[in-house]
Amino acid sequence: MDKRLLAILACPLCKGSLEYHVEAQELLCRFDRLAFPIRDEIPIMLADEARQVSGEELDK
Repeated sequence: MDKRLLAILACPLCKGSLEYHVEAQELLCRFDRLAFPIRDEIPIMLADEARQVSGEELDK
């Protein structure tokens, strides 16, 4: 993922920062506990497409 794009992307719900997880190809919002998928190098920033993240996953 392009570092410039990652620097300007924010969570669509809380407007907070996101963490890029290379292995899972996801952008993680720790505050909302949501992971937004990246498909074909395009971040899908829709709340309906995001998955809930468990507490154990956040601790990793």
